[in-house]
Amino acid sequence: MKGRQPVTILMADDDEDDCLLAKDALAESRLSNDIYFVNDGEELMDYLYQRGDYADTNKSPRPGLILLDLNMPKKDGREALTEIKNHPHLRQIPVVILTTSQAEHDIFRSYDLGANSFITKPVTFTGLVNVMKSLGQYWFEIVQLPSAGIEDGNKQRSS
Repeated sequence: MKGRQPVTILMADDDEDDCLLAKDALAESRLSNDIYFVNDGEELMDYLYQRGDYADTNKSPRPGLILLDLNMPKKDGREALTEIKNHPHLRQIPVVILTTSQAEHDIFRSYDLGANSFITKPVTFTGLVNVMKSLGQYWFEIVQLPSAGIEDGNKQRSS
């Protein structure tokens, strides 16, 4: 669609190979989105709160979409999802669970906590490319996402 800016993707996953494959799959799917990576839920929250290594918004822009693995060290994806969806300035960011889990309780709990989608990671690179293409088409061409900073304008009008 005309006038749409590429959406920044933030992927939280402790598996370096999965991150590299996702980056390659994104390039292969011809999406022009920037993708940033964090290794665990604590790093994800530091990025979102712009703390520490992520204080510079030029190097750590607000994501328009989060790809979240459930099973990570320190703070797992479920805990991070809970924190994101309970925060007034972060809850608008769509969170897609991208995990190896196929467990029904993980699917149910993820949606219960506010996940926007749940995808089991494909086992092949071709499968991952197809997932990235589908994600790109859905989240960046079909769906209307909120603009970053819009909540600041709404706060000023309501006060």
